[in-house]
Amino acid sequence: MNLRSREPLIFDRSVPGKVGLDLPKLDVPPAKDTRPAHLKRHGFDALPSCSEPEVIRHFTKMSMWNYGMDQGMYPLGSCTMKHNPRLNEKVAGLSGFAESHPMAPSTLVQGNLALIYTLQEWLKEITGLAAVTLQPSAGAAGELTGVMLIRAYHLSRGRKRRAILIPDSAHGTNPATAAMAGYEVVDVASAADGTVSFEDITDAVTGRVKKGLLAVIAEHKEDIAGLMVTNPNTLGIFEHRIDEICKCIHEVGGLVYMDGANMNALVGVARPGDFGIDVMHMNLHKTMSTPHGGGGPGAGPVLCTAALEPFLPKPIVVRDTEKVGEGEVPHHTYRWDWERPQSIGKVHSYYGNFGMLVRALTYCLSHGGDGLRTATLRAIVNANYIRHELEGVYNLPIKTASMHEVVFNDAIQAHHDVHTLDIAKRLIDYGFHPPTIYFPMVVSGALMIEPTESESKEELDAFVHAMKMIAQEAEETPDLLHQAPVTAPLRRLDETTAARKPVLRWTKALV
Repeated sequence: MNLRSREPLIFDRSVPGKVGLDLPKLDVPPAKDTRPAHLKRHGFDALPSCSEPEVIRHFTKMSMWNYGMDQGMYPLGSCTMKHNPRLNEKVAGLSGFAESHPMAPSTLVQGNLALIYTLQEWLKEITGLAAVTLQPSAGAAGELTGVMLIRAYHLSRGRKRRAILIPDSAHGTNPATAAMAGYEVVDVASAADGTVSFEDITDAVTGRVKKGLLAVIAEHKEDIAGLMVTNPNTLGIFEHRIDEICKCIHEVGGLVYMDGANMNALVGVARPGDFGIDVMHMNLHKTMSTPHGGGGPGAGPVLCTAALEPFLPKPIVVRDTEKVGEGEVPHHTYRWDWERPQSIGKVHSYYGNFGMLVRALTYCLSHGGDGLRTATLRAIVNANYIRHELEGVYNLPIKTASMHEVVFNDAIQAHHDVHTLDIAKRLIDYGFHPPTIYFPMVVSGALMIEPTESESKEELDAFVHAMKMIAQEAEETPDLLHQAPVTAPLRRLDETTAARKPVLRWTKALV
């Protein structure tokens, strides 16, 4: 396929009267159109009229334009775009899982309930926390669920606290989550090493003072409902004083929520419950390799301490055990527990994205505890290999040790009027998906790279080579980077207009 050829929209290929399938004439009266008038689309020529070969070729070409993990490295920092093992897909496709109905009685889906219960136990062991709900369908949904647990906990004790503390290195969803739950968001400064600062920080340029953790706690005290911390944070740095952070929040009666999106750097190595975390979520579509991208479906289980367990969404799967026979062999049965009077209620239709839970447990069982730890260590080694190879070629603004991801910026290339967006667009020409750019916002012009454990040294070397070539081009032919991508099906788009004036559906006016 000529990469420069632009495939038209399927509507533009439409020719009235052309069909891809011949259906027999009706031998019964046509069904009456009972759709309410206000729900019918007007001024739209229904579906396009194309032949079968045209439809197949169109969508095949479009699929070749797309980029996914099956094509190469997908280094989106803080997104953990790792390989989705085909074993997971095969198991999730077994008829007993794929064809079971969520309204089936518990007696008919004992295997499915056993699977959910087993995954609950795995996640509790991995995190060091006492209880879990598998209902939330993504990380952001898990965040909101976790903060709602914090709110329910305080209200049950007659407290109406108003503030959630959030470090400026946290994920962007954290302040949105706190606000949605009705809390005031209070920023906490980061220190020069990229971790939460206990002391106030003065901006060397503006002279503005940003309050550190101790000052914020002293100011708000008993108004603090909790703190949301991402660990490792969005700079790929472990919060080495996390136990002190938890202790400070607990001393004023608050709780600590951990955004577990970066658990790919901790599984099998460190357990959040052991260093004082009260509640957290995990992204199974990141850490446990279930499909990611395209908006889901995901799974964002929430884990918590025993003190928060009564407030978990209902139902949860519980196991009843009785001794059977002369040998008193344990016999387990599983059921949904709906008798939870303090529960915050349901946070997902039915019981969550079950297919993702099947994939996650398959991943855990196929790796085993040692294998999960090995995957974590390889993810860390891969990120640090890239850091070692590119440091000096690209600016590394914060020198603290990296975990599973590393954040460079465009400070060196900016001397040649080449910026982060130019670098990202040029990577497309080299056959790589760009890393996360301009995030975290505490780093100007950020390039946030997370290779995950999925990548071989050969793939990492190819990525490093591409990045070095782009750095060389920035010095020698910067105009080339301003035009990139130059070999992709579409050239550089007007992203500002697209963001501010999006066109979300086809109309004849666009032809």
